[in-house]
Amino acid sequence: MSETEIARWRQRNPAAFGGGPAAQMKRALGWTAFVIWLLGTLIWFDVTPQRIWNGLSGLGVIVRLMIPPSPGEQWVEILKGLAESLAMAFLGTFVAALIAVPLGFLGANNVVTATLLRFSVRRVFDGFRGVDQLIWALAFVRAVGLGPLAGVMAIATADIAVLAKLYAEAIENAEKKQAEGITAAGGSRLLAIRFGLLPQVLPIMLSQALYFFESNVRSASILGVVGAGGIGLQIAERIRVRHWDEVAFIIILMVLLVSAIDWLSSKVRGRLIGGRDRRQN
Repeated sequence: MSETEIARWRQRNPAAFGGGPAAQMKRALGWTAFVIWLLGTLIWFDVTPQRIWNGLSGLGVIVRLMIPPSPGEQWVEILKGLAESLAMAFLGTFVAALIAVPLGFLGANNVVTATLLRFSVRRVFDGFRGVDQLIWALAFVRAVGLGPLAGVMAIATADIAVLAKLYAEAIENAEKKQAEGITAAGGSRLLAIRFGLLPQVLPIMLSQALYFFESNVRSASILGVVGAGGIGLQIAERIRVRHWDEVAFIIILMVLLVSAIDWLSSKVRGRLIGGRDRRQN
């Protein structure tokens, strides 16, 4: 194609080369609106170079006070707080996964054919997913008092809807041949779900629950700050009295704990998914 033909084709198809004047004007207006929004947000939040510099300077002072890390005199309380956070994460995730399994089947379109019921269940999932764990923790601290029970209930309540949505998507993506074969052989709908769908999605469900357990171990430390028990309470107390060396020690223990759980759960997930793949092959 010659240059003349290319020029003619460009005139006939301006959208392929960035559009005509109208499209360029729209892009310019879009970028201008974005820059105005960004500057307005920075002004609204009072973001100035001086504040950023002061913040970084203060952070540098805190980091220097953290070195060297020290367990302090109450290291037994630190270990107890870590154990509480681990137990909170496990119990909360276990309860959420257990309740989310039947809810996931109710939200799957290949199990529940009633559109209104499935739509209502999905919207309930969306409503619960819109509330963060920290909000649930504040509510349950007022309801049941301070301690790990509030943290367990907050983790479970926040994770039920998310896990149920993930489980519903996994059920919808499952192979239909197994369930159809059971139904064709005279099996009931319940048997088709039990022996046709559940064996396919159960490894995925367990894998997702393990991932949420990893995440909840970190979340449990934050919930303790608002009084829901766990290591977060120990961190909040030491920050209040400016024992930054002990805060650094707790952070190191948390990183080691999360790393160990991440390594162990990745091995378990590999076994679950690998076993599933071998059964399919």
